[in-house]
Amino acid sequence: MRKLKLEGRKTEKEIKAEKEPEMKLGVVESRFADIIWSHEPIASGELAKLCEEKLTWKRTTTYNVLRKLCDKGIFQNQNGSVSALISRQEFYAAQGEAIVEEAFDGSLPAFIAAFTKRKALTAEEIAEIRQMIDSAGE
Repeated sequence: MRKLKLEGRKTEKEIKAEKEPEMKLGVVESRFADIIWSHEPIASGELAKLCEEKLTWKRTTTYNVLRKLCDKGIFQNQNGSVSALISRQEFYAAQGEAIVEEAFDGSLPAFIAAFTKRKALTAEEIAEIRQMIDSAGE
């Protein structure tokens, strides 16, 4: 069921998006973020050296991408020390939530139904999911 947007008024989704950091990263940005999460807190100069080794980036590229991810609210660079504002786990959880919200209208059962139509779950996976559901209900 779609809600019509009244001119000049923001939807609940738009209001929510303004309050949360942007949780979409490209492939290269994700690799960069993983470097930070694996080494944080890390001096920005050391980060530039790591990115030169692992991504073949120049120092300016590292600082530009770092600034972009700081602006998104994922990392911070305080006095040359780079650290995360959200953990890797929180970031990927938020990405998963966004997929469920956008593609399945926020319905986790619809997401699971679509997922299991394409990939059979093992008995171990089913047991793990049941355990998660049982503990979430407590």
